[in-house]
Amino acid sequence: MDLYFVKKLRKIVVLSLSITLIAAFMIVGCNQSNSPTGLQVQSNDELYVITTLSILADMAKNVVGEYGKVEYIVPVGNNPEDYELIPSDIRRIDDADVLFVNGLGLEETIIESLGNVGRTQIAYVTDGVPTINLIGSSDPDPHAWLDVSLAKIYVENIYKIVAEIDPANSQHYSTNADAYISELNKLDSYIKDTLNSIPENNRVIVISENAMKYFGDAYGFHTEGIWELNSHEEGTPQQISRIIEIVNDRNLPAIFSETTLDPRYMEMISKETGVPIAGSLYTDALGYKGSEGDTYIKMMKYNTNLLVEGLR
Repeated sequence: MDLYFVKKLRKIVVLSLSITLIAAFMIVGCNQSNSPTGLQVQSNDELYVITTLSILADMAKNVVGEYGKVEYIVPVGNNPEDYELIPSDIRRIDDADVLFVNGLGLEETIIESLGNVGRTQIAYVTDGVPTINLIGSSDPDPHAWLDVSLAKIYVENIYKIVAEIDPANSQHYSTNADAYISELNKLDSYIKDTLNSIPENNRVIVISENAMKYFGDAYGFHTEGIWELNSHEEGTPQQISRIIEIVNDRNLPAIFSETTLDPRYMEMISKETGVPIAGSLYTDALGYKGSEGDTYIKMMKYNTNLLVEGLR
């Protein structure tokens, strides 16, 4: 059977199961009293926040601190663009006070599977973020967190929502958010200062998915990918030939793979051009616990240092 139809069939099955589970949760929810605004903590327990991405969870943890629990859905190492919810994900979302999503088209498969999750508020952390379009499209690129100045907007949005849901601890959330934003300001300065050592001619980032556009716009790099977004058609001969030509024409010292993607396409380009892969950049997810990229700040520093190693 054609791979395209297999993937579509899997999504239909998962969606049907998700809708059934959501309907069951909603029936239970009808017998419970809701707050007038729908924005208060669902029970006497601590605030429970769930996010789609590990990156968003790390940001939320820095805001919530010890006053709540934060978890995420898409496992580290998985692609958020085509991740399909499992029943335990639905249950966790329904138990949460808020689900933070990136939006901008990144988690369409997840959002399509949710429908209405009862009392759980869905909040978009990219509200108010200026966007960059995918090349050849009017759709926005969703990877805005790779510009630290935009990540601060994420944090401000997270703070506003959790403070509204749990006003009793709003001052704590405000203090935590301010402290974290101060650390992000330091991170932004670190990235700019460190990248200054890369020559202008080498300031080109070539990876599988063209996810680094916001990073490039913020820190002075041209970015190229074999494809634009992982949920789109990827790895065609024409796309690969175009990147080989770019790498050869620019005489680049290095190209890069990504931690959440199969490196074989980049290995093919490396073999054809003779240009080495300097390492794997963190784009769609944090690293595993204990790795050099297991927090947002650490992953951004790691990416910065890897770019310097490869392109200087």
